[in-house]
Amino acid sequence: MLEDVAGLVAPAATMIAAMMTAANLGARLTGWGFVVFAIGSVCWSLVAAATGQTNLLATNIFLTLVNLVGIWRWLGRQRAYEDGAEAATRKSRSAEVPTLLSATGLSAMPVSDIRGEAVGHTVEAMIECRSGQLSYVVVASGGIAGVEEQLRSVPLAQIDCHADGLIILETRAAFERRETLAPDRWPAAAAEIAGGRDGDSPPSAGQDQENVHASV
Repeated sequence: MLEDVAGLVAPAATMIAAMMTAANLGARLTGWGFVVFAIGSVCWSLVAAATGQTNLLATNIFLTLVNLVGIWRWLGRQRAYEDGAEAATRKSRSAEVPTLLSATGLSAMPVSDIRGEAVGHTVEAMIECRSGQLSYVVVASGGIAGVEEQLRSVPLAQIDCHADGLIILETRAAFERRETLAPDRWPAAAAEIAGGRDGDSPPSAGQDQENVHASV
């Protein structure tokens, strides 16, 4: 009876855990993915022990240990890092200092245009080593689940940064006229990025903008 239940749970847990970890939606979800993976590997071990499959048993005992390391890594250490960064961001919002943003948080941030229309999400940010300032961000748009998506670079001067997302100081149409990036041909400097502006003027200096000057 126990092995029958384990036989049902094992494949389901393995598939669910694979989707949770592959989604890469933060330390918590990834950590819980390893928890589900561990449940699956324990169930596979029960099935293997009940059916006399020694190789399957040995494999899943090892995978259980690996999953425990994953739980510690993502629900323990990495989650603590993210919690610290989130706490600093919240504190800076209510203090009379520039709002802080986690450098790792720049990946997968939502991006909208000057009119508030969704454009895509960030996939990477390039920082100048000498100055420690953000040079440009790479924004992905289009496609489904990363398939057929297009990458474009936007320099710091044309970005308005907020803790909950980035705003590019142009319309979506102007953004889409920017040159798409090949995997091995990203700009070496912001000066190399051709503009895509269409005549829309950015918000005036008197408006409440917080440009990013990320230090490393």
